[in-house]
Amino acid sequence: MKRFLFLSLSLALALTVATATAGHAKTLKVGSLSPLTGPYAADGNDIANGVRAAIAVVEQEGGIPGYDAIELFAQDSACDPRQAVAAANKLVNEKVAFVVGAYCSSATIPASETLDEESIPMLTPASTSEKVTERGLAHMYRLCGRDDDQSVVAVKFMVEHLKAGTVYIIDDKTTYSQGLADNVETRAAATGIKVLGHDHVNQGDKDFSAVLTKVKQADPAVFYMSLQNSSSGALMAIQARRMGINAPIIGQDAVYHPQLMEIAKEAAEGMYLTFGFIDEERPLYKLFREQYATMGFAAPGAYSGYAFDAAYAALKAIKESDSTDPDKMKAALMAMDYDGATKRIKFLENGDSGSNYIIRKVQGGEFINYWNPETNTLY
Repeated sequence: MKRFLFLSLSLALALTVATATAGHAKTLKVGSLSPLTGPYAADGNDIANGVRAAIAVVEQEGGIPGYDAIELFAQDSACDPRQAVAAANKLVNEKVAFVVGAYCSSATIPASETLDEESIPMLTPASTSEKVTERGLAHMYRLCGRDDDQSVVAVKFMVEHLKAGTVYIIDDKTTYSQGLADNVETRAAATGIKVLGHDHVNQGDKDFSAVLTKVKQADPAVFYMSLQNSSSGALMAIQARRMGINAPIIGQDAVYHPQLMEIAKEAAEGMYLTFGFIDEERPLYKLFREQYATMGFAAPGAYSGYAFDAAYAALKAIKESDSTDPDKMKAALMAMDYDGATKRIKFLENGDSGSNYIIRKVQGGEFINYWNPETNTLY
């Protein structure tokens, strides 16, 4: 009888512990915002996959104390301001701890204001417009560089390496691409480079013959294209080369994607692009690449690594502060100083993490590190 009573009490205790454990099991909800459909879907899915890879790595490292799972709510911003705000509201309703995104600055800026009203931290891996971090939002962070810094490197390359005296500029009128092109125009003129023209195309255009005819007639020493994505950049490069425009082409970070070579093929050879320097020997970069491949994703795109760093830093902040309180997360984020996957993670007072643009080149169907702006030397 005593043995039966003991077994019964043990079973009851075990059930009580199991029930209590199940009752306290929590899922940490996190969000991402990026274009998962439409013309920018390649970059958008890269961003979501970068976040997924970071979650997997953090879980392998023991996860977040107090949570038994981390769940990603990936929303489609479509690079559209209204859809981005609607997607941000969905993430507010899901009560996510933070959001990684978005891609287009024109979507990030309005979405960040929606999230800021609820004090939800937003970390962008891809939006380079200066305005993103110049509005005084308390919980806005940026992992990539800024357009004003990117334009400095592009113009410095024209002056110091290409010895260019003239340039023709084209953008596609987005907040990001036009802002960057305007910066290049201003800085080029200030250094003595004559701007022969600055024209615009529309997002989604396929035929650039009208504007490229102007470029051909102007015969610039450098052709600078500032477009929102790599597929548009590839089409413009193909048409430019077919038209006989042989000037060096300089693109920017949004055109930097393996899709550029897949579409443009030979027409992309020799193109220069501004993009952040990444030391692929960093331990966390290797871990990111291994996890990315293990999860079956294609080769990382331009912003996969920055999205990984954004999510990893936010999760690290939650772990170190033992809280999802945005102010405690901010204190932890601002105290960080470590080697991330793509760069040194150390946030400035305004939420930026610094720019480290270099010139990369398409050579043999791949991107290579080409020119170091700090030393004016080739890699």
